[in-house]
Amino acid sequence: MISNEKLLETPEYWTTRIQMDLYTHLQDYMKENGLNRAQLAQKLGVTKGYVTQVLNGDFDHRLSKLVELSLAVGLIPQLEFVPKKDLFQEINVEGIGVPYDLP
Repeated sequence: MISNEKLLETPEYWTTRIQMDLYTHLQDYMKENGLNRAQLAQKLGVTKGYVTQVLNGDFDHRLSKLVELSLAVGLIPQLEFVPKKDLFQEINVEGIGVPYDLP
């Protein structure tokens, strides 16, 4: 098993975390607005297949597409850059677990 510090240094972890966050927000939006995948696709101006890819985590967006999707569902995306040493110290001091386990 990989340590939290090593996991947090992998691009895969951060990509997966962003994908999972987007998935959660899209699912919440669909539920709150009574939309199915086809209706969400129509609202976003994309195909149902694309929505399925996003909800399955099978995508790697350009930053501009991530911003576009976020705004379309009423969210403002924010990106924060934090020094690794500060994040690792926070994890060690506060005992924060890593929410996603990657192979």
